[in-house]
Parts: sequence; C-alpha cells; structure tokens
Amino acid sequence: MSILLVTSSPRGSASHSTRIATELAHKLQEADPSASLVLRDLAAHPLPHIDSDYASGIHTPPEKRNARQAELVRASDAAVDELAAADTIILATGFINFSISSTLKSWIDHVARAGRTFSYGESGPKGHLTGKKVYIVLASGGVYSEGAAVQFDHAIPYLRTALAFIGLTDVEIVRIEGVAMGPEAADTALKKATARVTQLALAAGNPHPAAAVAA
Repeated sequence: MSILLVTSSPRGSASHSTRIATELAHKLQEADPSASLVLRDLAAHPLPHIDSDYASGIHTPPEKRNARQAELVRASDAAVDELAAADTIILATGFINFSISSTLKSWIDHVARAGRTFSYGESGPKGHLTGKKVYIVLASGGVYSEGAAVQFDHAIPYLRTALAFIGLTDVEIVRIEGVAMGPEAADTALKKATARVTQLALAAGNPHPAAAVAA
C-alpha cells in the first residue's frame, strides 16, 4: 500500500491538521508495516497557481511548449502521477475563510486534469482515480459540523465534490474543531480527533471485523 500525505497549513509544527494527519499516516503504517509514505508539503513547496502559461501549456504538444509552459506542466504531471500511484490519500488543511487553504486549492487545480484524472463521455464526466481511500483532516477555530455555523462550512462539501469528480468517493472526515475556543476546548478537540484517527486506523487494518469474528 502507498500512502500520500498532503499537508497545507502555513503554521508549521503548530498546525493541528498537520499533526493529526501525520498521526493518522503513521497509524496506517503500523496497521500495514509494508505501506510506503509519500509526503507533499504544500506550505513549504506550493504548486504555482493556475495562470495563462499553464492553461495554454496543457493543451500544447510537449515539443512545442515554451520553457515556462514545460515547467508548469511537469509540476502538474508530477502531482497527478503521485496521486495516481497512491492507494490511500490523506489531505490536511485548516479552515480558512470558510473553505480550504489556497495551496490545497491549487493542488486540486493541478490534479483535476481532463484526460488524466477525469474525462467527458456521452453520459457526462467520469473520474479515473477509483478504488482509493481518502481521509480529510480539517482543523477549524469554531464548530462547523453542527449548529448554526454548518451553513458556513464550504470546505468539506467542496472537497467531496472535487474528489468525487476525479473518482475519489470513499472519503472519511476527521475534524479538529473549536480549537480557538480556549485551551480546554482545543485539548478536547485534539483528543476527539486522536480517538477518531485510532478508530479509522483499526478499521483500515481490519476492514471486515464481522467476518473475522465469524471465522
């Protein structure tokens, strides 16, 4: 199994989403010691935002691309190849202005590639990256999973839509919410997220617990 861990928080070692996502990756490796881990840190090494050279470059034959177009398409191809090679994907982001980090959005812009990760047919769009497991780790200062603020959460709905479009429909969510509501609330949020990570790792290590008991 290959695990791709994509982090995007600009907060470095202080990032809750990076911490919990990394913990999940390590627990998944513990469940399957043969699993490899690939890390893409979008805060330290952001993908360039989409511009005219990229938009024209992906539609230009390789031998006719200028240097800038070639550079941008190579970066996009590398991100697509990395994603396609992974069996499990972990996406970590903070909740920024009601959505995801701009660096993670740019990553999605690069990996959502017509002809590579999706295509259009007579019945509409078809995602090519099927059969993979995705975990989304989202940290937020407030609580957006329930209550009056649910309507402001554009992060999870957007990510589910974007991922499903390229074929990634098996998605689990890990929330770390309320971390700006004081030290006690932050501690509680991290403990809940850690418990959720442990639960998910156990499920990944034993995907058919009922069958195992029956056997």
